[in-house]
Amino acid sequence: MSGVARRTVVSAAGGMGLVAALTACGASDSSSSGGGSGAAPKEAGSPLAKTADIPVGGGKVIDGQGVVITQPKAGEFKAFSSKCTHQGCAVSGVADGVITCPCHQSLFDASDGTVKGGPATSPLPPTPIKVDGDSITLA
Repeated sequence: MSGVARRTVVSAAGGMGLVAALTACGASDSSSSGGGSGAAPKEAGSPLAKTADIPVGGGKVIDGQGVVITQPKAGEFKAFSSKCTHQGCAVSGVADGVITCPCHQSLFDASDGTVKGGPATSPLPPTPIKVDGDSITLA
């Protein structure tokens, strides 16, 4: 047998396929409100949304910011990473107290980010926000 062992070639080819598959699964950063905007993430103190934009029991995915803001109860605002912990897809929306990932239908609790339905097994990480009057900003 000359040069490279068959096992090495098969292993290398499999590794390249895995990289391609993972790149394809994690490349999307769109949301239900129109897809990724390509905007640079806002700095702390920059307005993300108005409180009136976030429905009670629902929420809003903030395009280009990697954040989903929810209002589980009237006047209580929470924010989480909008990146699903299963394979990194952007969550698409919030309704009836549930944040939904469109890629594989993972479900997260809008009040604390915990998993309500898989395949995700880890909660959405919280994002610190500040509510000042009717403005919601990164903390």
